[in-house]
Amino acid sequence: MTSENPVSRCGYVAIVGRPNVGKSTLLNHILGQKLCITSRKPQTTRHNLLGIKTENGVQAIYVDTPGLHQQHGKAINRYMNKAATTALRDVDVVIFVVDRLQWTDEDEMVVKRLQNLSCPVIVAVNKVDRLEDKDELLPHIALLQEKLGINRIIPISALRDKNLELLEREVEQCLPEGTHFFPEDQITDRSSRFLAAEIVREKITRQLGDELPYQMTVEIEEFSHQGHIIHIGALILVERDGQKRILIGDKGARIKQIGEQARMDMETLFDCKVMLRTWVKVKSGWSDDERALRSLGYDDL
Repeated sequence: MTSENPVSRCGYVAIVGRPNVGKSTLLNHILGQKLCITSRKPQTTRHNLLGIKTENGVQAIYVDTPGLHQQHGKAINRYMNKAATTALRDVDVVIFVVDRLQWTDEDEMVVKRLQNLSCPVIVAVNKVDRLEDKDELLPHIALLQEKLGINRIIPISALRDKNLELLEREVEQCLPEGTHFFPEDQITDRSSRFLAAEIVREKITRQLGDELPYQMTVEIEEFSHQGHIIHIGALILVERDGQKRILIGDKGARIKQIGEQARMDMETLFDCKVMLRTWVKVKSGWSDDERALRSLGYDDL
């Protein structure tokens, strides 16, 4: 085709890796806007989420996945591993994200999941801006090439937008020719209710750090438009009374702060005024109850 009529390409790109290597940050920066929630806590991402970028005749459908990890004890951990593994089915390209010079048993576990794939795999060595000695990078890349048998290895910094254009060009070359699956202005397959719940969960995770374990989730019970205002009611589920007290804080100060931060992000995302109400409820054992998980939306595989 001529330059006036560029080849139309479209395909799915799975972003995989162990927890906390920067997969969600990478997708947010590729899209140029915040779609995936992020925090310094591992396993912040619990669901597969599509981020769609359409540009210059190319539609890359990125799949952000939960970090593959070795904790299998609870139903929610099994769900997250299954979600990440499921994302590898029928994709056209895989971006395997690793953290600088680090290599762990969980990285090895990801490699085992990739061994039988027929599609191209690109290794993105993330957070290279944090390397104290940049001279260590090239020997590490050579080691990864030998270890993985993969030549497509690109050092990046997702947070600083370093080499992301190079990564995207490499992805583009791997995508098949074909018509686009989604409208050009669509950026995700997820509903506004889902995105609202994720924003609240992010603020809780960032606020509480190690104080609140992973036995917390958010369910949107109200999402309604009244004129130019969206009214959102968010139910936060925890497993114990002590977690509820931590989450609410002294005289409700912590839950108020979480709500204010979440509301501001929602107004940016939805581009309108948001009235957000939050409340906390104890539901013992939800994170290890497969029926409860399905009722809370952990059934999208």
